[in-house]
Amino acid sequence: MINEKPKSLLGLKDLTRLEIENILQQATLFKEIFNRPIKKVATLSNKVVVSLFYEPSTRTKASFDLALRMLGAGSLGFTPASSSVTKGETLIDTVKNLESMGVDAIIIRHGMGGAPHLVASNTNIPVVNAGDGFNEHPTQALLDMFTMIEEKGYIEGKKVAIIGDIMHSRVARSNIWGLTKCGAKVIVCGPPSLIPVGIESLGVTVTNNVEEAIEDADFINVLRVQLERQKGSFFPSTREYHREYGITAQRLKKAKSDAIIMHPGPMNRGVEISTEVADGPYNVILEQVRNGVAVRMAVLYMLLMRSKEI
Repeated sequence: MINEKPKSLLGLKDLTRLEIENILQQATLFKEIFNRPIKKVATLSNKVVVSLFYEPSTRTKASFDLALRMLGAGSLGFTPASSSVTKGETLIDTVKNLESMGVDAIIIRHGMGGAPHLVASNTNIPVVNAGDGFNEHPTQALLDMFTMIEEKGYIEGKKVAIIGDIMHSRVARSNIWGLTKCGAKVIVCGPPSLIPVGIESLGVTVTNNVEEAIEDADFINVLRVQLERQKGSFFPSTREYHREYGITAQRLKKAKSDAIIMHPGPMNRGVEISTEVADGPYNVILEQVRNGVAVRMAVLYMLLMRSKEI
C-alpha cells in the first residue's frame, strides 16, 4: 500500500498496475548504472535509512544495503540480538527512537505478518516492507517481474507457474498480486497440504500436478520449501517431495523449450529444484539477484524523493 503522507511500500495488493509499471520503468534506468565505471549516484546523499531485519537474510539485506550505497544514502544496520529488543523494547518504541534520531526511512523484515503496516501507522517516515510473515514480499515480486520483462519483453498474457510451498510463501502472494494486475496467467502448484484454501479467489488457477503446471509455461517460478516455517509435517519426506514436485531436467522436457526458470532463493538443491536445473541454461536466478538491486534503488528513490509518485 502506498500512503499519501508518508508514502510507503507495504505490499503489491493495493498498488495499481500503473504504479507497478512506474517502479519497473525507474528500475530500468537505475540498472544502467551497473555498467558505469563508478557505480554510484548522489541522488540520496542527504538521506539516512535504517534496516530493521528481525529475520535472517542474505540477498534482500545485501541488496538493500547495496542499493542505498549506489544511491549515495547513509545506511544504519539494526540487529535485534544486540539491541534493546533483548531488554523488552517493543517494535514501536524501537521505531520511534530511531525516527527521533533523524532517519529518513525504515526498511523492515519481520516474522509477524502486518508488522510493516503497524510501523507505517506509527511513524512519519516512509516504510519499505522487506518481507513480513506469510503476508508479502513486494520488492521480491517486483524484481521477479522486472526479470520477466527483460527475458520476454512483456508480462501481459504470459503463463507463469508458481510451484512449491505456496502456503508459507510471502513471495507467492506478492507475485500473484503483481502478476495478475499486469495481465499474466498465473497457475500455482504444490502438495494439497501446501496450497491455501480459497487461493483461487486471487485470480489464479490451482493444480497439484506439476506437469500440468509447467506445460506451456513461459516462466516457472520455483519456491523454496520453507521447513523452518512449517509447524508439523506437510509431506512425508523431502525425498518424496522432490520426486513428486521437484523441478528436474527430466520433468522440464514437458515444458516449453524456452521456459525461464526462476527461484527467489535460498535454494534447497535436491528438494524443490535439482542442481542440473539450478545451474542450467534457462535459469535466471543470479540475474534476479542482480535485478533486485535496481528495483530496490527505484523503490527507495521514488519514496524518498517527494516529487516522485509510486
